[in-house]
Parts: sequence; structure tokens; C-alpha cells
Amino acid sequence: MKLRPSNPTRQPGFTLVELMVVVVVVAVLAAIAWPSLQEAVQKSRRADGMSALARIMQAQERWRGSNPGYQNTLADLPGGAETASPDRHYTLSLVDGSVTASGYTVRATANSSSPQASDSRCRVLEVVVGDPLRPGTIIYRSLNSGGAINADPDPCWVR
Repeated sequence: MKLRPSNPTRQPGFTLVELMVVVVVVAVLAAIAWPSLQEAVQKSRRADGMSALARIMQAQERWRGSNPGYQNTLADLPGGAETASPDRHYTLSLVDGSVTASGYTVRATANSSSPQASDSRCRVLEVVVGDPLRPGTIIYRSLNSGGAINADPDPCWVR
């Protein structure tokens, strides 16, 4: 008796090896894209702090239009400026000792409870109005997570 080798017909579909190759390729692509996505999300959240700083600057100018200097507290500004940005990613403040008759420094600091706290390059956004070294100027700058001022051109205030 002669046995004939079985020749089953091949079933359509993917093998386990083919599926694993696809999973690995997708994982590599995701690992490459994830940091870019995170940076784009952080950049979009910075707009929350930047718009809040702009509102404070406008309120300060409204105040200064009727008074000899700038206001020392956010609460006393026209419209009662908030101490948090609209989306609550930043805490807003006037830098202690910075308010003079001709200038001030306003700061937006990323909240520790916000996902923006992981933005180590742009943890703090600042606007310096009437810098004593350059009167009449407005300086947009940022501080990293170590508290150091970022070098020019500032990576956080991209226009």
C-alpha cells in the first residue's frame, strides 16, 4: 500500500509571523511619532498662557490710562484679572518687586496638576513691559524647568 502525502489546500488569511511583523512596524512608527505629538499638544496649551498674559497686559494698560503707574495686584485690575488661565493650565502672577510706574513683569507658571507641567522647556512664560535696561520695550521670554531663562530666539514664543 502506497501512502500519498496529504496536500491540503491553503486557507486564506495571515500567518502569526505576518501579523507580528505588522505589529512591530506599527509600534516603531508610534514610538517615532509620539514625541512630536506631545510637543504639538504642549505648544497648543502654551496658547492658553499666552492669551491670559495678553489679557493682563491689556488690563494693565487700561489701568495706566487713568493712573500714574501700573497696578500691583491682579485682583485690582479693571475687570478683576484672573489668577489662572482660562483652561487652568497656568497660574498667573505679577513678579514681586517688578511693578513700577513705568513697567512690570507678568508671569504664567505651568500648574503642577496640569499636563502642561511636563513641558520642561517652557515651564514659565513671562512678559516684561518697560525693561529698565531698555525702556519702552516689551520682552517675551520663558524659563525652563530649572528656572533659567531660555536663550534667544526663545523656543516658546514662536510667532
